[in-house]
Amino acid sequence: MTDPDGVADRRLDANAAAGPLAELFTVDLTAAVTTCAGCGNRAPLAAHPLYADAPALVVRCPNCAGVVLRYASNGSRLRLDLTGARLLTVTLGLD
Repeated sequence: MTDPDGVADRRLDANAAAGPLAELFTVDLTAAVTTCAGCGNRAPLAAHPLYADAPALVVRCPNCAGVVLRYASNGSRLRLDLTGARLLTVTLGLD
């Protein structure tokens, strides 16, 4: 299979989103399980491919490649779009 647009060269895993998302969330979301609104696939956020070279971080479903999450920060405003996530589940480590 060829990759004419070089998509594979710019793809990271969503662990790379942990630092920027810490600006908005006080919990580490890499272990959070997302349910894709498009295909219903459930997977930890860290298992999703992340594209970080756009004006926003774009996290895609590892099953159907639909956009699950978009996140952007310009210093004075944070934007989080979870339209592509039916559900985001965070397990808190409460003692």
